Amino acid sequence: MIVTARRFALSILDLAPIARGRTARESFGNSVALAQAAERAGYQRIWYAEHHNIGTIASSATSVLIGHIAARTQTIRVGAGGIMLPHHAPLVIAEQFGTLETLFPGRIDLGLGRATGANSKAVQALRRNVSAVDSFPQDVLEVQGYLTGRSRVPGVQSIPLAEGVVPLYILGTSLFGAQLAAHLGLPYAFAAHFAPDLVHEAVAVYRDRFQPSEQLSEPYVLASVNVFAARTREQAQAQKVVAYRAQTRMLIRRGPQDDALPDSEIDAFLASPGGAQIAGMMSCTAVGTDVEVAAYLDDFADSIAADELVTVHHATEIADRVRSVELTGATIPAGR
Repeated sequence: MIVTARRFALSILDLAPIARGRTARESFGNSVALAQAAERAGYQRIWYAEHHNIGTIASSATSVLIGHIAARTQTIRVGAGGIMLPHHAPLVIAEQFGTLETLFPGRIDLGLGRATGANSKAVQALRRNVSAVDSFPQDVLEVQGYLTGRSRVPGVQSIPLAEGVVPLYILGTSLFGAQLAAHLGLPYAFAAHFAPDLVHEAVAVYRDRFQPSEQLSEPYVLASVNVFAARTREQAQAQKVVAYRAQTRMLIRRGPQDDALPDSEIDAFLASPGGAQIAGMMSCTAVGTDVEVAAYLDDFADSIAADELVTVHHATEIADRVRSVELTGATIPAGR
């Protein structure tokens, strides 16, 4: 295996998938195995994303899962990529992550997004109004104030206040997130694994408008990318086909019967004009052997001068996901 003098860090976003016929408990066990494999391979961090009312994703109680993973690993950073802040009172998030940092000092990240991560019915069930997205910038500052012991709400403190720092990250897929991260002087993470269209423009805007802050003196760009790494390109491609059929079923599901759509219909849909948008969402993907995946990641990182790539390993079987993590991580320089 070729070890390169890579100029960017490698991390992981684990979507904690629940495969067809499997349980959430199995999903959490798989997440532990994936995190431990990432730690052994030298990845920088592993993140979990908040989603609601999606039967194939188990990371809805994101902070709870972060604690579960942090307790079963030793050195890798663990965090949210991200918490959808419009669903929550800023104080509650600060309390959760202050607690996590107190329990696992120096290892906790907090990525914040303003997307709903849920459909309208789930948003209503969460007791939040869709207009809450409008206060996202103020809510980010409120969380930051609580976590640093400089509350913006008179008479209110977040307890426990961790001794260490909980670094904030702004997540996004648009120019809004790039501009906000630049204005606040925070790292910017672009979700190119499902919304790649604006990645180059957003990163350019972020770098151009960045203002140094107490947390960060220079711009820091993370971008997510899908990965299917296997011993042969044929194996990796086969894993991609199976995984993307499953994702397409989830995205177009209109009722329980859609879960049984045959592969031929899914493939035909993806090849049709109606499926072009979904196919485009999946375009930022590295597929192949460790060498082929490493070359793709190097080229993608160079194209946006990324400081860090957050890899999303989608193979349906956990053994294949772990192997993908290991093969991709094999090119991480020793001692990173």
